Amino acid sequence: GLAWGSWWEPSDSFSPGSFDGCRHLSSAMSPVATEKRERLTGSGGEGMVVKPLCNLARDWKGRLVQPGLKVRGREYLRLIYGPEYLAEQNLARLRDRNLVKKRSLAICEYALGLESVERFVREEPLWRIHEAVFAVLALESEPVDPRL
Repeated sequence: GLAWGSWWEPSDSFSPGSFDGCRHLSSAMSPVATEKRERLTGSGGEGMVVKPLCNLARDWKGRLVQPGLKVRGREYLRLIYGPEYLAEQNLARLRDRNLVKKRSLAICEYALGLESVERFVREEPLWRIHEAVFAVLALESEPVDPRL
């Protein structure tokens, strides 16, 4: 199955930001997603980005889920983590990495991007739109392990 993310689909009762408004499809879509990733990476691609179909999707605890997740192929991962990254001791080390900061930054950047679009739609002054855009750029300057 697809170990890196979940696929979501809007249900009939969808309301923005509602976990109940999305059906979790990871079990149904995993074989399709895995096949697509293998086809993409098998032909030389680095991977793909998996995103929830619902805007502002939430997990079962009501927390915002990461707006996108990079799913890399085996060869790309081998380049980043070394030729023996699939050895059990290396996989255990990789699973134990602390991804909280990376996930938190992704969610903050996403929220600020939405804020800038909302300000644009409300026809706010350009400096107000740029305020949110520059905040995203400032977040991107935060040091984070690029291998995550």
